[in-house]
Amino acid sequence: MKALIKKYSHAWVLIYFIFYMTWFTWLEHVVTTKYTVIHLTLDDYIPFCEIFVIPYFLWFAYIFLAVAYFFFKDRSEFYRITAFLFIGMTICLITYTIWPNGHDLRPNLDTLGRSNIFTKIMGWLYSTDTCTNVCPSIHAFNSIGACIAIYRSRHLKEKHILRIGTLVLTILICMSTVFLKQHSIFDVACACLLSLIMYVIVYVPDYRLARRRARSTGTI
Repeated sequence: MKALIKKYSHAWVLIYFIFYMTWFTWLEHVVTTKYTVIHLTLDDYIPFCEIFVIPYFLWFAYIFLAVAYFFFKDRSEFYRITAFLFIGMTICLITYTIWPNGHDLRPNLDTLGRSNIFTKIMGWLYSTDTCTNVCPSIHAFNSIGACIAIYRSRHLKEKHILRIGTLVLTILICMSTVFLKQHSIFDVACACLLSLIMYVIVYVPDYRLARRRARSTGTI
């Protein structure tokens, strides 16, 4: 038992989810009417497409499996992906707190003119998930973060099909947020910008350190 606890002692990082869910749930109850409406003209040209509910909900498995893989496979890579995700998610929460935001993009599903399993799922999602706390999009940010971690992993460099599939899924998830009218395209753009900032913070120093070590050993 002691050996197992020592081996997985890095699990303490996952306590963050309690902190995150508490804060986010509080925001969902507080930010209800007074918020900045996020809207771009481009949003009006993006149609509602319920089939994107598939990649949208695949996000939950995608993020869970990415974090779980690195948790069991490589502690250092686990710390990098969680630093990327958790610091970025905290920045999102701070943004929602000091700049309450939301959108008015959701269609009236009753007058949509069609009904299927996907529109029913969207009806449930709209009833349980508010249209506030959207910019930057955590859905898009986490997807990009998981994709970066997989592409940066030394264990997955030869897993070409997995890497390509990850990239495609990440793009589809980001697209799903706007085609399901869960986010404005501005939210996704901000998530991309935040991802770039977090990449510089989390991965660039690590890359430079590796380069210095390689030079010192004469391998480059």
